Amino acid sequence: MSIMMIVIIVSIIVVLAVLALSIFTISKGYSYKHTIDPPQESPIHKMRDDK
Repeated sequence: MSIMMIVIIVSIIVVLAVLALSIFTISKGYSYKHTIDPPQESPIHKMRDDK
């Protein structure tokens, strides 16, 4: 095997590894359950409600 063929094979392996890790990370991000905190009463809102 020539040096060129070895470089091509290693490059393809690296590209496939990066692609697999990217797909894994994206799918894990989409499966994450996002939550939001409930709104808190601020003093400004209390002053508006008192009027």
